[in-house]
Amino acid sequence: MSNRVVCREASHAGSWYSASGSQLNAQLEGWLSQAQPTIRPARAIIAPHAGYTYCGACAAHAYKQVDPSITRRVFILGPSHHVPLSRCALSPADIYRTPLYDLRIDQKVYADLWKTGLFERMTLQTDEDEHSIEMHLPYTAKAMESHKDEFSIVPVLVGALSETKEQEYGKVLSKYLADPSNLFIISSDFCHWGQRFRYTYYDESQGEIYRSIEHLDKMGMGIIEQLDPMSFTNYLKKYRNTICGRHPIGVLLNAVAELRKSGLEMNFTFLNYAQSSECRNWQDSSVSYAAGALVVH
Repeated sequence: MSNRVVCREASHAGSWYSASGSQLNAQLEGWLSQAQPTIRPARAIIAPHAGYTYCGACAAHAYKQVDPSITRRVFILGPSHHVPLSRCALSPADIYRTPLYDLRIDQKVYADLWKTGLFERMTLQTDEDEHSIEMHLPYTAKAMESHKDEFSIVPVLVGALSETKEQEYGKVLSKYLADPSNLFIISSDFCHWGQRFRYTYYDESQGEIYRSIEHLDKMGMGIIEQLDPMSFTNYLKKYRNTICGRHPIGVLLNAVAELRKSGLEMNFTFLNYAQSSECRNWQDSSVSYAAGALVVH
């Protein structure tokens, strides 16, 4: 066995966000300073994964709820955009690089997850091509900087899971969600609207197209706040809303449902919503972003 340390490079730095540590740090600080720590400490957050110029300000509202003094492990669940995956996959890397500082993967938790037989291994190429996890790394590094040597990360690439699989993974991860020293980051953008996304749902009663999109997204967000996985699945079946992190969200909702059986009380609240542009005609397109946090009582 080789003891060579495998590093995942910050492959989207310099394009999706700044490759300069000092510039990135200043940007993140600016966005975080605009957000309120209203429902700390978060046990889980939902935040977007687009380029920071589009969604950096929105994501700050979720990251502001993170308490670095109690967090020792950060699970990051992101959807797979480039490879067809029917299960969840773990990274071959030991270290994830960011322009701020390197993040260490928790190999003990990885070994425990591996033992369940439910996970597969992604290639380093797949890992570096994918942005859904990477876009949360600089924000994680920033939110955790006061305790940067005291935490590890658990990146999980989530495939196109069936309802049964979402329940299975929810069960497996629920024991980690129950632990206050763990934080879950659920990576998801909301509606991808426009002909280029092959999704043009429009409810004229809402007024302009962008208002219809907001109404559709907020309906879904309200259902997520109810923490009921079945209602969320039914909403997706009915409206086909192009929420790209629907499976990571489904896994979280099933993990919560599992813990609620044992009487654990939890609340989810969305704190911010934004759109990349305001669609007014059929040639337009936009992506929506939402940030929210789960707290345990």
